[in-house]
Amino acid sequence: MAKLKPIRDRIKAVKNTRKITEAMRLVAAARVRRAQEQVMATRPFANRLAQVFYRLQTRLRLENVELPLLKQRPVATVGLLVVAGDRGLCGPYNANVIKRTEERVGELQETGQQVQLYLVGRKAVQYFQRRSAPIAKTYVNLPQIPTAAEAAQIGDELLSAFLSEKVDKVELIYTRFVSLISSRPVVQSLLPLDPTRLAARDDEIFNLLVRGGEFTVERSKIVAPVSAPPPDMIFEQDPVQILDALLPLYLNNQLLRALQEAAASELAARMTAMSNASDNATELIRTLTLDYNKARQAAITQEILEVVAGAEAL
Repeated sequence: MAKLKPIRDRIKAVKNTRKITEAMRLVAAARVRRAQEQVMATRPFANRLAQVFYRLQTRLRLENVELPLLKQRPVATVGLLVVAGDRGLCGPYNANVIKRTEERVGELQETGQQVQLYLVGRKAVQYFQRRSAPIAKTYVNLPQIPTAAEAAQIGDELLSAFLSEKVDKVELIYTRFVSLISSRPVVQSLLPLDPTRLAARDDEIFNLLVRGGEFTVERSKIVAPVSAPPPDMIFEQDPVQILDALLPLYLNNQLLRALQEAAASELAARMTAMSNASDNATELIRTLTLDYNKARQAAITQEILEVVAGAEAL
């Protein structure tokens, strides 16, 4: 019977671990729903901003407008804003972002451009600090569900670096949320802003659903409701001044959406990792229970044989 106790202890430990991983999976699912709700909450502002840009575009040729945030200049230094996570236990999420960042840094350095890293998330910060990478700014311990305040803080510092010509271009590397089991790091140009995208009407949202007792995600494309301005509309200010004031808001909105997508990707990766851990724990418990039953049966058989042997000796 001495061999049975270690097996019982291990079964108990694995069951406790399964309770933890299952709880973490459910917490991550709840936070994905919160991220989804926050995306929907920011939709009215994004729609109104798209409408204003569309109406300005009818009065201006945005490609010909001379504004600092739209100005293209020779690129000597690129600022890379890298969005990773503060925590682990989310599968390959952080590793994929870091790998894509290293690839992009290599591509830029091959063309003779310098790189400055703006890192979001402790995992990316720790990785690149150990390698003495050129880090300009770090952001850690942000809320798991990003808010406009965090996006505005990051956006203001990127604007300051761009306008002061510390960097000539800003790119964003974040994980695009595709599904609960699929996400991919993407590179997106932030600054200078592209005039052709300011009045873009297409957008996507994601919905976390439960079907057949399992979580699933659906992405749907939506079109921002815009309408042409009345022919007699008069702008109280110069349209160029209005555009100059709105461009930082547009940048912050782009950053907020990227942070929300990255957060949803991290939480979905954690859901998947914890679900796999729970499944593995269940399988391990089944195997250990089978081993325990075999060992117990062997012990009982051995005791019966000893009793029979003793009776025959008498």
